[in-house]
Amino acid sequence: MKINLKLKTVILLFLVISICHFLGCARDKDFSDVVKVTYWEKWTGFEGDAMQAVVDLFNSKKITNKNGKIIQVDMLVTSMLDRRLLTATAGGNPPDVSGAWTWLVTVYADKGALLSLDGYLKEAGITKDNYLPVFWEICKYKGKMWCLPSTPASVALHWNKRLFREAGLDPNVPPKTIQELDLMAEKLTKIKLPGEKKTISLYELKKRENYQELLNTGKIVQMGFLPSEPGWWPWFWGYWFGGELWNKKDTITAGDPGNIEAYEWVKSYSLKYGVDNIKKFSSSFGQFSSPQNAFLSSKVAMVVQGVWMYNFINKYATGMSWAAAPFPSNEGKLKDVSYIEADILIIPKGAKHPDEAFKFIAFVNSQEGMELLCNGQRKFTPLSKVSEGFYKNHKNPHIRMFRKLAESPNAFITPKTVIWQEYQREMNFAYETIRDLKSFPQEALEQVTTSMQRRLNREEEMSRRLEK
Repeated sequence: MKINLKLKTVILLFLVISICHFLGCARDKDFSDVVKVTYWEKWTGFEGDAMQAVVDLFNSKKITNKNGKIIQVDMLVTSMLDRRLLTATAGGNPPDVSGAWTWLVTVYADKGALLSLDGYLKEAGITKDNYLPVFWEICKYKGKMWCLPSTPASVALHWNKRLFREAGLDPNVPPKTIQELDLMAEKLTKIKLPGEKKTISLYELKKRENYQELLNTGKIVQMGFLPSEPGWWPWFWGYWFGGELWNKKDTITAGDPGNIEAYEWVKSYSLKYGVDNIKKFSSSFGQFSSPQNAFLSSKVAMVVQGVWMYNFINKYATGMSWAAAPFPSNEGKLKDVSYIEADILIIPKGAKHPDEAFKFIAFVNSQEGMELLCNGQRKFTPLSKVSEGFYKNHKNPHIRMFRKLAESPNAFITPKTVIWQEYQREMNFAYETIRDLKSFPQEALEQVTTSMQRRLNREEEMSRRLEK
């Protein structure tokens, strides 16, 4: 019996489809030998170059997925990353992996915009023992791991050795207490008085009668220290006075006695130097990333800055004689207090290639990948194991000190609460009113405590309802 042409065609098509399914080439499969992973990152300049070097190294190794396909990572530098990432995730078209900031984790995790890494970490054998404890803690929220670090940071006191020498201070000996820092700041502050050719330090000016009046008629041309420079973390001063911002669970503690004492200290600078005098002096500062930066231009002798500051000194103030050490605590009661941060890598919900994305994240967090990245950005590594070659080849002369700060029991991180963005704004506003002598520290901080506790309670109640 003859089979017509139409029937022959149907049979042939059926056989082709069957063979294709058997060989793993169904129409919904990727026929290529490469899986392309889209990676969004915020870094530009040498920081972006450092991560691109890691991406290139990963790609050169031709690492494969479970189907034997080569994973290729394409990094795309993205501005306004946080906004674009949330929009892309909500629209169902996020990148496979993205760089991010730690504050983003609580917000995105609560919105269901992130994949938990717990299963991946277990399969890869990556545990908290692989990291300095603070960086594992940074990546954890509500009992789950949502990210892994890319590059870490700690902050410390940086000082200008030349200005120390000119003020008669030992350039190799930083202040050990807040009180010593305040006294050094007076000796390092220079004021130009009307009718006088030479500048005079505040320390010497205070020996004259009516020094406050003389200060107001003069002009500050150099300051030893300013709590408001660079002004990025107005909320964190309480930690050097033994304060806390919350109990890490359900209670806001902005009005902690240590915080009140810290902001009394902030207020003391406005009382001593004058609010208007400080504002006039600060108006001469240029952008942070420029030679007109307050510290780089030698207008401020001491500043709190992160491990990244070496890069800006090297770029904009070549030849500056400087050093770094832990920022001192009140009366020296606490040792090695430091704010610890990290850039992180996340997998957004809805990523097309989450398995392959984690392979890349795991490579970045290998000793080889991490040391290449952190050396390129002149930062320390968050991993528990560090090669001696890493330190030997590192350009930042104080890199071991910055790493030690991250190991300190007095290191602290951004409060991991979903209301942090709002809480931070409230603390910043309180700081400004205290600095400008428009409110008293205790009153301002107690107001923050009351309003933020109310806000936190509402958020927790909403969370409980959703869980039901």
